[in-house]
Amino acid sequence: MNEIIIADIKILSYTKIAMKNTRQTNINIHRDAWVEVNISNLENNIREIKKNVPQGIKLLGVVKADAYGHGAVMLAPTILASGIDMLGVASIDEGVDLRQAGINCDILVLGAVPVWAVESAVKNDITISIFSEGHIQACEEAYKRTGIKPKVHIKLDTGMNRIGVRADEAINFIKKVQSCDFLELQGIFTHLAAAEELDKAKEQIEKWNSVIDNIDTKGLLLHILNTAGTICYDVPNSNMRRVGIALYGLYPDFPEGVNFRMPKLKQLISLKGRIVNIHTAKDGEGISYCHTYTAKGERTIATVPLGYADGIPRLLSNKITGRLNGVEVPQVGNITMDQMMFDITGVKATTGDVITLLDEDKSIDEWAKILHTINYELTCRLKVRLPRVYTR
Repeated sequence: MNEIIIADIKILSYTKIAMKNTRQTNINIHRDAWVEVNISNLENNIREIKKNVPQGIKLLGVVKADAYGHGAVMLAPTILASGIDMLGVASIDEGVDLRQAGINCDILVLGAVPVWAVESAVKNDITISIFSEGHIQACEEAYKRTGIKPKVHIKLDTGMNRIGVRADEAINFIKKVQSCDFLELQGIFTHLAAAEELDKAKEQIEKWNSVIDNIDTKGLLLHILNTAGTICYDVPNSNMRRVGIALYGLYPDFPEGVNFRMPKLKQLISLKGRIVNIHTAKDGEGISYCHTYTAKGERTIATVPLGYADGIPRLLSNKITGRLNGVEVPQVGNITMDQMMFDITGVKATTGDVITLLDEDKSIDEWAKILHTINYELTCRLKVRLPRVYTR
């Protein structure tokens, strides 16, 4: 794959092509802050995931929420070339973005599709999840208008209590769908609410089995396991697994002390910014809004153009570090909308030098631990106004 150079950073050339064909056209490269996404690490992670998957089992790569903030259109070609069979999104619009970028694989909308939007899914060859009589009627109407059978997976609710046909009503619903000649049933799936907790997962798996054991599943894709489930279990009544967070080099929120065989994942994202200003703060001077940090003696302060509008939580103020020329430097003062400051006292540096907030050695899990949240949320927070730079 050819490369181009923008602002002295190597970028895989397909990024510009992909951005041209998606509605997300804000590739703001004229800025001293960016997210790097490592394609080689993505390929490594897929190889590692496959080690946990029995031969013959298909894989669905979850790229919803713009691939958890990493860039779905840009990553999809590599995900598919690395052996993932199909993609999962949260909405029809996310699927359309992929289609417009030339992605031709099967795409499944994992979330609820409005009945009035079924025809759009059909016209864009996007598979939808169904779980209601309204969905069945909408599929029939879409078929009458287009002459194309909607492709569907039936979503079961085995314990998540979010969307789906309840397990005790599922058999009748599935048989009704199987009798419809105006749609194409391709699969059945459910979602584990707590794959990391054996007792809760076992209860859902039993409900799943009670349905699957009593229907004709010939030719259907059956999927229950997400990333955590793929690491933890093997469910005989399934022939496809959904992997999301592991693609991006991050682990599910496992309790401490779990002994499952973990794939050796590598974080894809690095978050970096260039120093745009260096000045001296005198003893007793406050830094940033509300002066939550006060200089003790003369301190050298560097400003980087990254802030909470880029998706960096303000609650991380005064709690994280960046790496500058091999040295960890503390972030000081409240993180502002577009900028933040670091105390670089004693570090040889000049404007234009890069401070790294996240990379393989500075995991986003560290931020998640501080904030008592999960890594998924934080990668999804990183805004599109931060250019994504795709590297190897």
